[in-house]
Amino acid sequence: MTDVYDAVVIAGGAARRLGGTDKPALTVGGRTLLDRVLEACADAARTVVVGPRRPTARPVDWTREDPPGGGPLAALDAGLRRTGSETVLVLSADLPFLTSATVRALLAAVHGIHGTAPGSGGPAAPDGAVVVDDGRAQPLLGAYRAESLRRELALLAAEHGRPANLPLRLLTDELVLRRIAPAGPEEARDCDTWEELASARSRIREHGRVLNEWMTAAKAELGIDLDVDTTALLDLARDAAHGVARPAAPLTTFLVGYAAARAGGSPEDVAEAARKAAELARRWAEEAAESAESANAAGAEGGTGKNGGSGRPRGGEGTDAG
Repeated sequence: MTDVYDAVVIAGGAARRLGGTDKPALTVGGRTLLDRVLEACADAARTVVVGPRRPTARPVDWTREDPPGGGPLAALDAGLRRTGSETVLVLSADLPFLTSATVRALLAAVHGIHGTAPGSGGPAAPDGAVVVDDGRAQPLLGAYRAESLRRELALLAAEHGRPANLPLRLLTDELVLRRIAPAGPEEARDCDTWEELASARSRIREHGRVLNEWMTAAKAELGIDLDVDTTALLDLARDAAHGVARPAAPLTTFLVGYAAARAGGSPEDVAEAARKAAELARRWAEEAAESAESANAAGAEGGTGKNGGSGRPRGGEGTDAG
């Protein structure tokens, strides 16, 4: 991604529908909701998390709204004060399916699309872009021009004093916002209730996404930033299991990873190590097939020998008549 931006992640709130639980620290697919959101904006120049400090998979800047629990507008104000880029991505910390694809779409909408300023009659760069889900704009899933946010926050401060406990729409209603669809159908899905959390956890394990989710979680846990050709590794594991022995599958993929790391750890290194191991597994499978053919041939020859197939004399043949 070439667009320079800062990210503000809103990770406070009382989570009343979750009984006051620390929602950003809840896990989906073995990773906290906060870490899943932080992954989607991993290339931000600066990431500011507004809320109580918690362990995170990558370093972030921390700040608190004034007063703590003062609402999303106060949190946005506090986070914005710690940013310096012209574009600011604003996210809530409870979006388990958010990906960088939606982040890229939001940034492109801000930087590359022009809207119309209210009452101007002419084109003007939009103040930001937000994702629309089920017909509703999601202001905490959006990208904004920092100058526009600071302007409206200053006007609100002049009118209301500090922004604590004011509705976020007081700010967003004054902005020219482009509305876009998320990159995937579930990327705007949040977790406000225990039922929604359970549904997200179940969705992670569905066929078709569980392997990618597991690989992403495992790489994050191990501190690995590497694109892996999952299909090639699965094919290698299958070949090792069938051509050698079932326990050879996990051991072989481990050795491939180790060899790739020693070679430099690039995707190309992984691919080359996997190719070599797959070729070795193929040779083992060919030898096994050849041995089986030889054994079958020997058995057939022994079963139909000179004595008519039984290997024993027929009638009185081979006995002493005298």
